[in-house]
Amino acid sequence: MIPEGSLLAAHDLRKTYGATPALDGASFSVHPGEVVAVMGPSGSGKSTLLHCLAGIITPDSGTITYAGRELSAMSDAERSALRRSDFGFVFQFGQLVPELTCVENVALPLRLNGVKRKAAERTAREWMERLEVEGLGAKRPGEVSGGQGQRVAVARALAASPKVIFADEPTGALDSLNGERVMELLTEAARSSNVAVVLVTHEARVAAYSDRDVTVRDGRARDLEHAV
Repeated sequence: MIPEGSLLAAHDLRKTYGATPALDGASFSVHPGEVVAVMGPSGSGKSTLLHCLAGIITPDSGTITYAGRELSAMSDAERSALRRSDFGFVFQFGQLVPELTCVENVALPLRLNGVKRKAAERTAREWMERLEVEGLGAKRPGEVSGGQGQRVAVARALAASPKVIFADEPTGALDSLNGERVMELLTEAARSSNVAVVLVTHEARVAAYSDRDVTVRDGRARDLEHAV
């Protein structure tokens, strides 16, 4: 059952690695412009849920629907194209390309989608300004602080105008002050652009920036506000 108005929804997902169930009937949904925090202890299945939702791994059973399309019915090439065009990603350690400058990193998703360099870097600089790192364009990732690098990673996630951002412990490597600023900028930018955010975290202070929480425990997702 897909909740009405949802952009991305999963129902009864199951995924097993060997004899270990990572997901055991998990369901989830997110609406356009909504920030949903996926919480749970280490090993609960929350990162596996995120990777299934993003089409990175395929569940053993269950359904995932994005914008009315079933992900399992797509080819690998179609899912890869979807991750370039409609999905953005922010990881715990940023995962910026060290050989590229910061502005080139932010422009990278646009370049992969065929946008010419000047136009891509112009858009990249606009997003860097919004994320308060406009002065770092010529620097490489190794030349900036952790907090600055994570803001660059958020700008990269937003640059290609995605519909959904998947953020996996985006503040896990930051101190509390930098972490809170990254979350403020991420959620403000996403809401103003009507971008949904799926936020995996184990920290209550990070989850506080979301519109609602979904708790994953033993591979099952429990939504305290919506029956999904």
